[in-house]
Amino acid sequence: MTVVSEEPRVSELLALYQQMAVIRATEKAAYDLFMGGLVKGTTHLASGQEAVAVGASAALEPDDYVFATYRGHHHAIARGATPEGCLAELMSRATGLCGAKGGSMHLTVADHNMLGSYAIVGAHLPIACGAAWSAKLRGTSQVAVAFFGDGATNIGAFHEALNLAAVWKLPVLFVCENNLYMEYTSIKTVTAVAQPAAGRAPAYQLPAEVIDGNDVVAVQQTVAAAAARARAGDGPTVIEALTYRQYGHSRTDPGKYRPQEEVDAWLKRDPLLVLAERLRDRGVDQPAIDEVDTKAREEVAAAVEAAKAAPPPGEESAFTDVWADGGAQWRT
Repeated sequence: MTVVSEEPRVSELLALYQQMAVIRATEKAAYDLFMGGLVKGTTHLASGQEAVAVGASAALEPDDYVFATYRGHHHAIARGATPEGCLAELMSRATGLCGAKGGSMHLTVADHNMLGSYAIVGAHLPIACGAAWSAKLRGTSQVAVAFFGDGATNIGAFHEALNLAAVWKLPVLFVCENNLYMEYTSIKTVTAVAQPAAGRAPAYQLPAEVIDGNDVVAVQQTVAAAAARARAGDGPTVIEALTYRQYGHSRTDPGKYRPQEEVDAWLKRDPLLVLAERLRDRGVDQPAIDEVDTKAREEVAAAVEAAKAAPPPGEESAFTDVWADGGAQWRT
């Protein structure tokens, strides 16, 4: 079981910062590649939300299950995907995480139990319950974690999943990345409660916490405590992490519906800036922090070049990894 101290060691904080810096650089590369015509389809960037994925992952065990949304680049990397694997997938290369079959909205790291990014809003919440039920039946100590946006709280699957998880006392954590907007609509204008996730939890007699989703340490400690509770057989927890996406909803969205003063205020609470300030308070000088940023950019720059040089998938791969047995022959 992961044990989180009151304040992580400086080395642990630097590791968290490094991972967030790599994710930020990867997403910047994804945006630039998209604008350069090298990424097809669409992308939904999570720049500004890195602390939720990184903090939660730091609190979990390697065999715990993770489910993400179509805005899932940060969760994939936090659970073990490489920048090269992610960018190659976005660029439809054979070396991509899903062999060019998933794209930005379906990143999956199955060998690390990151069991997919889901394009249908809220669809993965009942699936996370299924993974948690599996762990309970098998008597393992695994927990399942479903990350979702605030918009998913107004989807029926959210309420169905919370109800089932409560009735069966499943080892599942529901982590809402509340970035204030469901696509282009302010969540508060279409939701009857102030906290769209945590405010609904009492209806299912579930514990809930609202936390600063831009503070990676706060996320780590909260998820660790909730995971320990789930492993002990005490059931689910709803965690609402307040955060903010720094880009629009998708590549085509300039985000002009957001007040500039709101954007400016949240940019000052950038999770990388928050952690950098914590590091300085712990005696780490700015050049050391800058070095981590430089190494992250260099790692991602190398990943971009490797992804560009990778081959496209061959025609022979079209019917592989589609059915459980690896082929479609059984259908004929």
